[in-house]
Amino acid sequence: MINYIDLFAGAGGLSEGFTASGYRPVAHVEMNADACMTLKTRACYYYLKDADKEDLYNKYLKGLISRDELYTSVPKKILDTVINETMSAEGMPALFNKISVLMSQQEVDSIDLIVGGPPCQAYSLVGRAVKGENMKNDQRNYLYKLYIQVLNKYKPKMFVFENVPGLLTANKGQYFEDMRMSFSDAGYNLNFQILNAKNFDVLQSRQRVILIGWLKGSDMHYPEFEEKSSSHVVKDILDDLPCIQSGEENNNYGIEDYNEYLTETGIRKEDDILTWHVSRPNIERDRSIYKTVINTWDTEKRRIKYTELPNELCTHKNRTAFLDRFKVVASDLPTCHTMMAHISKDGHYFIHPDINQARSITVREAARIQSFPDNFYFEGSRTAAFTQIGNAVPPLMAKGIALELKKQLENKNE
Repeated sequence: MINYIDLFAGAGGLSEGFTASGYRPVAHVEMNADACMTLKTRACYYYLKDADKEDLYNKYLKGLISRDELYTSVPKKILDTVINETMSAEGMPALFNKISVLMSQQEVDSIDLIVGGPPCQAYSLVGRAVKGENMKNDQRNYLYKLYIQVLNKYKPKMFVFENVPGLLTANKGQYFEDMRMSFSDAGYNLNFQILNAKNFDVLQSRQRVILIGWLKGSDMHYPEFEEKSSSHVVKDILDDLPCIQSGEENNNYGIEDYNEYLTETGIRKEDDILTWHVSRPNIERDRSIYKTVINTWDTEKRRIKYTELPNELCTHKNRTAFLDRFKVVASDLPTCHTMMAHISKDGHYFIHPDINQARSITVREAARIQSFPDNFYFEGSRTAAFTQIGNAVPPLMAKGIALELKKQLENKNE
């Protein structure tokens, strides 16, 4: 079985795609405690699923057993694959020691693949617009150097480095040029493309730079990804979930016979337990704005600008920037707009399309837009769950990448 290490793992969007494709995780490295708990819970799912004990995992989702009871039902070495640490230059020797212990426990002699991408805020166009020149001093610009230290230590056959398109132009392209040279010095050929999640069965337009490297002297290469066309629309993500109002929660599926999209992608499976279908409370002024935004889309098929709202609903002094701060998730389009971590602060940019509900989307709806399966459970508060989802790589996109790389890696492991 092909093994991998996931760096800057987040909640495990990349890992979900690779593990679902038959890869085995040796270690996940992540600094956020809530995301690490999510990774551990997901590790429990895969262990119990393989042991034909998935009912125990479902008991946890139903609230019938505690998280401690769930965690004690799997070997400690499974949970230990999740390393809750902030990667830093001074901490790398200790991190390598922990990974070496995990390799020994799992009887792994060498690492096949490294995946991951450092936090993208330092490279994002939005981050640069907000912080301007200060972004040049952001230490996150240089986290790729820690990634390269891991490459130098374990010399995997391939690596996948994911980030926002702004990576290519940050600091006038100098960061990326330095990165390319560093990967080459580490012994890897490198290529990259800007890929869109919508071409991997994800009903979301989400562009990401996917860098793939392989050891020099090997016959490996950047794979060709077939763009998948879909006849589905965003409504197919939402229509089996129960209608709820602002601030409500209902974890009982509204429709038992779910649609083809959910079946084909594996987002919903038979006997799944619905969780996190909970909406944040919205004040009445915001709900009035939501109804106006939804009605404008329904009747005119256009996005309303903030300055078009009735005067009594406009409370922001800034009337020149971010005029699209209220945006409906249009159910009749083939893709949703890009999911972002900002959804953890408010839901104005992701308004549910049903005017009778007039609320921001739930955690589960956001997870589905990102293509997380319904049996994927997010640990932590509602805010923490939204943050994990907004920062994640869509698992279906990760799976598409994993399956193409698998063709090359399996040949090398024979």
